[in-house]
Amino acid sequence: MTHPHNESPVNPLPPVVVALFLIMAGLELAFSLGARGLIGGPDAVGWRTMAIERFAFSGAVLDWMRETGRYPAEHLVRFLGYAFVHVTFMHGLFVMVILLAMGKIVAEAMGAVAFLAVFVVSTVFGALVWGLALDDPALLVGGFPAVYGLIGSFTYLLWLRLGQVGAPQMRAFTLIGLLLFIQLVFSLLFDAGSDWIADIAGFVAGFMLSIVLVPGGLARLITRIRRQ
Repeated sequence: MTHPHNESPVNPLPPVVVALFLIMAGLELAFSLGARGLIGGPDAVGWRTMAIERFAFSGAVLDWMRETGRYPAEHLVRFLGYAFVHVTFMHGLFVMVILLAMGKIVAEAMGAVAFLAVFVVSTVFGALVWGLALDDPALLVGGFPAVYGLIGSFTYLLWLRLGQVGAPQMRAFTLIGLLLFIQLVFSLLFDAGSDWIADIAGFVAGFMLSIVLVPGGLARLITRIRRQ
């Protein structure tokens, strides 16, 4: 039996969540220190800009790949790489906070592999929908589509839980509704751009994927299909 005095006051985070957090935090730390001239020499000032140019997702590049039928690795990596590069430190900080909060819930409820699948698929799907839906010359950067995917998984888990206790399941969508309202306000006030399309696509991917990945989800889905 573990003595109460020896128990950690904070529940440990799943290692896969910590690993993704450390990658993002390490990059942000390097970019911030480099911009201040504390590491890397004179070239370090432009590290963030160079990373954005190298890994940001581009709708124009997607159009080029579709038209030519060529899919070089240097461009395919953008489908995932853009999630780890942010425009500013604060941009990255918001993503990392949500990653830790939602990542802990999703990874503990669904497992590390399912968590990673939601993160990756939401990132890729968000970029793909954004690139196909718009003719936007801007670049897509940041991990919001990925963490919105985790919010989608959290929403589905909450939807199941509310159903089990007989509570109104639509309450599960309160968080995403609040986030969308905040994004709408920011878009109207600050012309925040079209990134919200990728965020919503990430949410949808995370929610739908969780239907299968949640423990017992596949069996539940098969049973529902057979009843129909």
